[in-house]
Amino acid sequence: MAAEEKSLHFIEQIIEDSIANGFPKEQLRFRFPPEPNGYLHIGHAKSICLNFGLGLKYNAPVNLRFDDTNPAKEEQEYVDAIKEDIKWLGFNWSEELYSSDYFQQLYDWAIVLIKKGKAYVDSQTSEEMAAQKGTPTQPGVDGPYRNRTIEENLQLFEGMKNGDFPEGSHVLRAKIDMASTNMLMRDPLMYRILHRHHHRTGNDWNIYPMYDYAHGESDYLEQISHSICTLEFVMHRELYDWFLDQIYDTNKVRPHQYEFARLNLNYTVMSKRKLLQLVQDKVVNGWDDPRMPTISGLRRRGYTAASIRKFCDTIGVAKRENIIDISLLDFCLREDLNKKAPRVMAVLDPVKLVITNYPEDKVEWLDAENNQEDETAGFRKVPFSRELYIEKEDFLEVAPAKFFRLSIGNEVRLKNGYIIKGESVVKNSDGSIKEIHVTYDTDSLSGSGSEASKRKVAGTLHWVAINHAIEAEVRLYDRLFTDEAPDSHKEKSFLEFVNPSSLQIVTGFVEPSLQEAVSGTHYQFQRLGYFSVDKDATATKLVFNKTVGLKDAWEEKDKKEANLLMNTQKEINKYVKEKDNNVASTLLASIVNNIESIDNYSLLTQTVTKNIKNDNNALLFSNLILKYSNKVSFKDIESEALQKLYTMSLKSQSTLVREIVIHNLQNDVVHLNQFQTLI
Repeated sequence: MAAEEKSLHFIEQIIEDSIANGFPKEQLRFRFPPEPNGYLHIGHAKSICLNFGLGLKYNAPVNLRFDDTNPAKEEQEYVDAIKEDIKWLGFNWSEELYSSDYFQQLYDWAIVLIKKGKAYVDSQTSEEMAAQKGTPTQPGVDGPYRNRTIEENLQLFEGMKNGDFPEGSHVLRAKIDMASTNMLMRDPLMYRILHRHHHRTGNDWNIYPMYDYAHGESDYLEQISHSICTLEFVMHRELYDWFLDQIYDTNKVRPHQYEFARLNLNYTVMSKRKLLQLVQDKVVNGWDDPRMPTISGLRRRGYTAASIRKFCDTIGVAKRENIIDISLLDFCLREDLNKKAPRVMAVLDPVKLVITNYPEDKVEWLDAENNQEDETAGFRKVPFSRELYIEKEDFLEVAPAKFFRLSIGNEVRLKNGYIIKGESVVKNSDGSIKEIHVTYDTDSLSGSGSEASKRKVAGTLHWVAINHAIEAEVRLYDRLFTDEAPDSHKEKSFLEFVNPSSLQIVTGFVEPSLQEAVSGTHYQFQRLGYFSVDKDATATKLVFNKTVGLKDAWEEKDKKEANLLMNTQKEINKYVKEKDNNVASTLLASIVNNIESIDNYSLLTQTVTKNIKNDNNALLFSNLILKYSNKVSFKDIESEALQKLYTMSLKSQSTLVREIVIHNLQNDVVHLNQFQTLI
């Protein structure tokens, strides 16, 4: 049966309709227009895949155009990084162009607008212009310079171009409609004075065009047929069209702007300004830090271009904003790496294991499958000997039920090797385990076909032979933020949600087949996750980055914390009803411990707000969270909701509720005076 054909997204449908209505298919042309003021992030990847994907679908050229109209923020470093990212994602552009290529033409058109009486030089301060522009509900008023003569405007504009005036003294504005319901149409800026060095034009210009003016005109100069941008530019479309109206030649293709929903991803920030702040404040180690959502950061961490393209294809192109769970990106990555990443063995938290009945000087080279998902991957040889490293967490002296690893008296299989049985331990003076002593079944070699090799045991452990192990630095990366929406909380800086455990560096040991592993190579460390070789690796020092775990640990953690809060609420009901003081104290200690263990800020604040209702136990729950959680404070709850909580709690018939709300109020200096008479 043929695969079901994928339906068109709305932009593809627009293009299909254009062609059906007579637009020549050979005149289709698209562009990706980044501003070189930072590194591209995963949100830009969606736009890259969309624009270049349309080019591939319709066999149409796609330009890479840098909208480099602000020399105060733009650098050649960013241009180079953007080009590298696009190529890495697997796309090639038709022409490499720059808005700065068009500075002279844009200036000439600005002169035309002045001569037509459709542009003027304004000499107000930015504060004065903002005041006369009005508000969304109040029309603007004409400024004092709006009716300057054409001659005066031409003279001033030429002086601006020649560098005769300081920055901020004059701007060129389009003369449109100060009463427009679209505030962007209220005489928008076209040019400002900037005495800055431009990364391409040097010091040739002292004035630079504003984005809204340069963007559409650049599209027109390049004969772009479909100008695709994100939803925040919907209100800009009217201005985009107005500027085109002033210069449009009916014999040429007229660009049209279409908007789609940008990518919003949880547990990260997408603002270039905030990403730059992370770099400048040294929260991360540069734009390509593997915790960053930049394409270069994702690449360095070990994400593949194929997985990012698959992710962008999966989320689709829509007209409405929504938030995508980052776990979907990780899912796409696991799917890709599962097919291509060789399986190897590495131990990151080692403890020594001694096989007491194995000959001391014997070394066996065992066959290990490189990737069971790839029939062509073949096998490699791994050394096996008397002394091995295994993970500390894979052993317990006394194992609880359902512990499927090694313990005294129990058997497990060593991956690709033999079945072993825990016999005894040797401990350090502090009581920690120094060595685990085991025996092995000589007839149980994996894949040998013997009866012993077919015996079922509790589990299978990975290992590395000590004498052949290669030491490696392993960087264990986790999400950079602990909150799903770190920049959405009005009273908190997004930096307050930086995950202190987002990077842990450990010394691990890997099998000798990795001795000459090269930068960018992906591996699955069996039972641990997917890792890649970092660019810091050298011939004498291996460095690996953890790319992603085998399972989504964060999803499990979020579910666990949500369930814990739900169960805590049930414990509160028991606590309130309990008449035995000792039992009640134990229950309260458990409740407090649960609240203190929750890291999810949004979950906590939502729980507080949700439980502000006419129910004593619910009110007690909210107050206990505010009292004992170090993740949430009074200022994190909206003032109206907090006042309602205080009012209802102080009127509660429950002594417990009143006692704790009074304690909270005494620590909330903002609201204490307001409720002083009720305490």
